[in-house]
Amino acid sequence: MRILFVHQNFPAQYAHVARALAARPDCEVVALAMTEKSPIPGVRVVTHAVSRGSTPTIHPLASDFETKVLRGESAARAALALRAEGFRPDVICGHPGWGETLFLKDVWPDAKLLTFVEFSYNAVGGDVNFDPEFPLGGDEARFGIRVKNAAGYLALSASDWLVSPTRWQARQLPQEYAGRLSVIHDGIDTEVVRPDPRATVSLGRDGLVLRPGDEVVTFVNRNLEPYRGYHSFIRALPEILRRRPRARAILVGGNGVSYGARPADGRTYRDIYLDEVKADLDLSRVHFVGQVPFKTYVNLLQVSAAHVYLTYPFVLSWSLLESMAAGCAVIGSATPPVEEVIRDRQNGVLVDFFSPAAISEAVVDALAKPHAHRALRQAARRTAEGYDLKKVCLPRQVRLIEQVAAGEFPVAG
Repeated sequence: MRILFVHQNFPAQYAHVARALAARPDCEVVALAMTEKSPIPGVRVVTHAVSRGSTPTIHPLASDFETKVLRGESAARAALALRAEGFRPDVICGHPGWGETLFLKDVWPDAKLLTFVEFSYNAVGGDVNFDPEFPLGGDEARFGIRVKNAAGYLALSASDWLVSPTRWQARQLPQEYAGRLSVIHDGIDTEVVRPDPRATVSLGRDGLVLRPGDEVVTFVNRNLEPYRGYHSFIRALPEILRRRPRARAILVGGNGVSYGARPADGRTYRDIYLDEVKADLDLSRVHFVGQVPFKTYVNLLQVSAAHVYLTYPFVLSWSLLESMAAGCAVIGSATPPVEEVIRDRQNGVLVDFFSPAAISEAVVDALAKPHAHRALRQAARRTAEGYDLKKVCLPRQVRLIEQVAAGEFPVAG
């Protein structure tokens, strides 16, 4: 079986399944990417770069589509070179979000295209206009949301089958795609991310050591930004630390922006919202640790007494499931992606995304009554095991790729 993976930042979501297939003697695995983040043994990575000659002025509403067409053209030229070498994939597994899969069925009409569905943009019911602090704007902005899906829907129309990591993400697509879509999560390694009563974390030059049983409040995201509820969490912190004088807050995340617009004044969201509340904070107990190595991140989850995960109605972070796998007492936002995984007071606690008071009350309760949250922690771990990489998700991913390559499509859902 010959497999082509397509992602601008390969391996990304395909890291585990590409490694598993490359290890098989009956598979030839090639990847098409703009950059190669981390090499995988047995995977040949072909890179491409966008080039643009002189073009007429592009309408602002068409600029996103043009960018994706340029990337699609660049990827297609690299694909043509692969075809000239004699490479004929049986199945192409691609992320359409940046345009790279647009023309691949034109290069290899006989190949099956399995497209990864991460998100579909909608002006209502998703991330757009969810947060009143960041309103969308007028009608022109709504027009932009609609055309932002143009390249993605073209790619989906050319696809033989679709796969999405969660049911909520799948439901953001127009209904006509539901009949050829599977829901399979990327998977988390619950053997590596698991409770450990012996875990320790050392912080700072003062030699501070944190252990399970300490009042540690964790908040983790790639970047500290509104899409992931940083502003709501930091506004809850003064009350948490006031009521729990032994508590410490550990915030993992960079100062960039992964989603949404950057602040207009050039500052970071971290500083904007920290400045709002820092007069009421004991900053000696608030630790911004930036982006940390994976082992440190896991250890932080293992010593956490209360883990806060907040998100707009958007793509669900791996970190939520990893925090549950570590046996955290999770306080999550009552938003659809989180509600798919957390059942309130059964395997975690759900709170209003916009309510610092509700967030602080739930965190204080978890810190004050650790024994009362033991059952929730155990249930969280059991839930996470349903998303286990090796036992559950990876076998399903490999099986789906085999089925699509053979033209034996599964039952949708």
